[in-house]
Amino acid sequence: MREKNGDGKDRKAGVQVGWPLYDWTEKYTVGQVNIVGIKLGLLEGFSQMRSSRWFYRLVVALTGLFAATPFLAADEHLEKVPAAPSLQRPLNVVFIISDDQHWRDYGFMGHAHLRTPHLDRLARESLVFRRGYVPTSLCCPSLASLITGRYPHQHRITGNDPPAGSPAKAGREQMNKHLEEWPTLPKLVRDQGYKSLQTGKWWQGNFSRGGFTDGMTKGVRHGDDGLEIGRKTMQPIQDFVTACQAEHKPFFVWYAPMLPHDPHDPPKDLVDHYAALTPSIHLARYWGNIERFDRTVGELIHFLDRQKLSEETLVVYVTDNGWIQNPDRPEYAPRSKRTPYEGGIRTPIMLRQVGKIEPAVSESLASSIDIMPTVLAACGIQPPAGLPGVNLLDTQAVTARRQIFGECFTHTLIDLDDPVLNLLSRWTVRDNWKLIVPHKDGPVELFDLGKDPEETQNLSASHSDEVQLLRESLKAAWPLSPAR
Repeated sequence: MREKNGDGKDRKAGVQVGWPLYDWTEKYTVGQVNIVGIKLGLLEGFSQMRSSRWFYRLVVALTGLFAATPFLAADEHLEKVPAAPSLQRPLNVVFIISDDQHWRDYGFMGHAHLRTPHLDRLARESLVFRRGYVPTSLCCPSLASLITGRYPHQHRITGNDPPAGSPAKAGREQMNKHLEEWPTLPKLVRDQGYKSLQTGKWWQGNFSRGGFTDGMTKGVRHGDDGLEIGRKTMQPIQDFVTACQAEHKPFFVWYAPMLPHDPHDPPKDLVDHYAALTPSIHLARYWGNIERFDRTVGELIHFLDRQKLSEETLVVYVTDNGWIQNPDRPEYAPRSKRTPYEGGIRTPIMLRQVGKIEPAVSESLASSIDIMPTVLAACGIQPPAGLPGVNLLDTQAVTARRQIFGECFTHTLIDLDDPVLNLLSRWTVRDNWKLIVPHKDGPVELFDLGKDPEETQNLSASHSDEVQLLRESLKAAWPLSPAR
């Protein structure tokens, strides 16, 4: 940085903290004399004076001053002053993870009836990927992929529950050990001095098994005490963040409430509101739970704002898997959860950091697999080798990556260690083409999502070349044994 001096000529501005020479030079104070200040001041003018008649006098002065420094260091009045701390604060991270929600069930995604003002605000302040996906449409493996940055066939947590008929505790423990084979996001940030809090859905034992420093879940299926978050209280998150601020610690928060997941039991005022908009009480209750979830998102975002943390906190939004409400029964409809169709695997993905991430809407493909490398890059943390995702804040990488992949498995595992034995189907999206390949029985399906987002027309017979190309890419992404 340069500024004008009195005679109109350029001169360098004062040396700032973080300038390389400052970092390489010890700083000492003798009385009111700053030795480093003298050194830097003299060096600053050295090049400008070298042609003057004072040049040789300067050389003599510098030689004497530098030679005297070791003796000064031995003086009893010498005080060693620690270098000033960096002005750059580590980035905080907050995950907001919806549970069982269709990708269109938001005001900002165009829903005709839903009121989601806080999620809409989050979208306005975020980089939004409208074509986001999760690699699998079931919560336990989807959450494991989110926290490891790996596909289910890699981390081997492919279903919700261990094999039927086997000891449940031992089976769950084996699934937990699979998670511990990978460097999870909480572990990676913990190694950089972060504190982390688990709340809400968590399947893999005690929160510490995932690398969290703090948490609510003790180890029961779904999340035991952790499931109170959002449904009963938001206080644990506020207390944790406040404590981190007091300790000057960067933090990572995992907010994964069991919302709008059933039981669909929103407050009566929400049920009454939506019952006036649909003849299905089941749909009204599901919509009510979405607005209930939206209110908790508002509470969390407003808390970050009040604490003046929004400019130094990356908020990440994603859904664990989709949901289409059955209007006749309190359950999901076909082609939603646990399927490779858009209703099961698609989700908006949002990234918010006020003043740092430019709000925008992207139609590029994105996956929850991308969230881990994105967060690590934003935090300046070296990612583990072999992560399959890309940094969603790297526009060039996002644009260059035109294809994403996914896979669906049995809800209850057949085998704890071999993901192929649990496989139901694989899918891929390239540009607007989407291919679904069943592992055993059923037709291969090809859809043009640009023209047919509801996946009503199977074009596999009329576009055999595209089918072949996409099938080959699936094999390359995850080669299966020839025996299978």
